[in-house]
Amino acid sequence: MKKFALPLTLFLGLISSVYAADGDAEAGKAKSVTCAACHGMDGNSPTDLYPKIAGQHAGYIFKQLKEFQLGAKTGGKEGRNNAVMAGMVAALSEQDMKDLAAYYSSQTMKEGSTPEDVVAKGEKLFRGGDLERGIAACIACHGPRGVGHSLAGFPKISFQHAAYIKTQLESFRNGSRANDMNGMMRDVAKKLTDEDIEILSKYVGGLH
Repeated sequence: MKKFALPLTLFLGLISSVYAADGDAEAGKAKSVTCAACHGMDGNSPTDLYPKIAGQHAGYIFKQLKEFQLGAKTGGKEGRNNAVMAGMVAALSEQDMKDLAAYYSSQTMKEGSTPEDVVAKGEKLFRGGDLERGIAACIACHGPRGVGHSLAGFPKISFQHAAYIKTQLESFRNGSRANDMNGMMRDVAKKLTDEDIEILSKYVGGLH
């Protein structure tokens, strides 16, 4: 069954990307006013409590907004559960989500940096994984520069806040976040140690 996982992921990602493609960036900019408090005017969040969404793939942004809304409607039983985002997406229509996705994806994510002390270990785990522990290489889905794959639904993770990446990896590991396609991220994260997560989260911050 696993041999069908990646093709299915590509198919589902393609659906989200195509569906989000008819968003209006200018309309999204006008609708982004309330988002700016946490994510910044252009999607470059000023605090590492919230992710940078500037330059993120439109299909991925659209999918997350949809799943935050689903999480709110189902009490977290489905989708993605987040108390802050639940309030933000409650009144959004699908067109609103498409427009917001179009706007933020048209922006440029500000570069981050990678501490020198994590480069060697981070590169080894990101590019090669760990065969003995059954950890897949991050590069397989997120690419050599961490830019992801828009059609497959894999997000851009390069330049992202280390604290945010760390929180998401921990959430995938403990199961509190479960909206990854085919459980791919949960499967990887459950095999990561605290040190692995610390290293990877810092490594991707300055990945070019």
